[in-house]
Amino acid sequence: MTIRKILAASAAVFVCAMAPLSAHADTSGKKIALSNNYAGNSWRQAMLTSWDKVTKEAVKAGVVASADAFTTAENQATEQAAQIQNMILQGYDAIVINAASPTALNGAVKAACDAGITVVSFDGIVTEPCAWRIAVNFKEMGRSQVEYLSKKLPKGGNLLEIRGLAGVFVDDEISAGIHEGVKQFPQFKIAGSVHGDWAQDVAQRAVAGILPSLPDIAAVVTQGGDGYGAAQAFEAAKRPTPIIVMGNREDELQWWKKQKDANGYETMSVSIAPGVSTLAFWVAQQILDGKDVKKDLTVPFLRIDQDTLDENLKTTQKGGVANVEYSQADAEKVIAGAK
Repeated sequence: MTIRKILAASAAVFVCAMAPLSAHADTSGKKIALSNNYAGNSWRQAMLTSWDKVTKEAVKAGVVASADAFTTAENQATEQAAQIQNMILQGYDAIVINAASPTALNGAVKAACDAGITVVSFDGIVTEPCAWRIAVNFKEMGRSQVEYLSKKLPKGGNLLEIRGLAGVFVDDEISAGIHEGVKQFPQFKIAGSVHGDWAQDVAQRAVAGILPSLPDIAAVVTQGGDGYGAAQAFEAAKRPTPIIVMGNREDELQWWKKQKDANGYETMSVSIAPGVSTLAFWVAQQILDGKDVKKDLTVPFLRIDQDTLDENLKTTQKGGVANVEYSQADAEKVIAGAK
C-alpha cells in the first residue's frame, strides 16, 4: 500500500489528485505567509518545496493574492517571534507557522490574533488558544516503534534513542511516546539518547560519539531523518547493525532496500509528510473564507512496512522525501471529518 493509499484510508484525510482550484471572492485578495523556524534538513526543504508548488498554483488561480514563505536563520524562538511581528506590520491576513517552540511564540501569536490575523500552526504547533493546530499523533508515532520492536524482538533488549531538535514540541512528543512504549513493553531499556536534529550528518556524529559507552544495542528508535546516519555510525564502529526504525528520507529508504535485498534486513518507517505545510495553507484559506474550523485537527503519520517499501521508493525522488501534498478538496475533507 502506498503512502497515498494509507492516508486515503484514514477517517481524517482523503488524499486525492489535485482538484481544480476554485477561486473564492472572499480570499482572492488575501495574503498568507509561512513562518518557518528551520530549513537545515531534507524534510524541511521538501516542506518548503511543497508549499511553493501548491501555493503558486493557488495564487495563479486567484484563490489568494500571495503566499510568501520566510525561514529564520538561527532556529531561535526570539528570532521567529520578531519575524511574526514583522508579518503583522506587513499586513498579512493569515500566518502559517512551523514553530520553534510550543510556548515561546505565544506572545507574538496572540499579537497577530489581536490584529485580526488568522494563525495556523502545524508540525511544530503553538499552545496559544487563538491559533489553530494541525498535528500528527506524535506520541503514537513514538509508541508504535516500540510496539513493532516487541514483535520482532520478543525478548527485548537495549535501545538507543535518537531525538530531534531540542526544545521543539515534535521532539518532546515523539520521545514521550517512545518512553510510554518502553513502559508498555518493559523488556526494553533505553540505554542512551542523543539529539540528531532530524539530520543524517548530525545523527551520525551523535551516535558515533555515544557508541563507545553503550552496551549491545538491539534496536534504534528514531524521529526521522536519522536512520541512515545511525547505520553509518554503527558500520564505522564495526558494531552489529541493530534494527533501526527509519524515517521517510530517500537515503534511509534506499539503505533499507539494499539491506533487505542483500540479507533480508527488516524494519519499518514512521514519519510526517512534509506536504502537511500545504494542508496548513488550505486550512488557513478556508478559515479566511469563513468556514467553521475546529481549533485542533489531526492527520495520520506515514508508515512504510517491509512489504510497501519498494512501492514507496518508486515515488520518492533521489535525495528527496516520501511525501503527500494536499489540495483544497483534501482540506475541506479534513475539516469536515473533525466536526
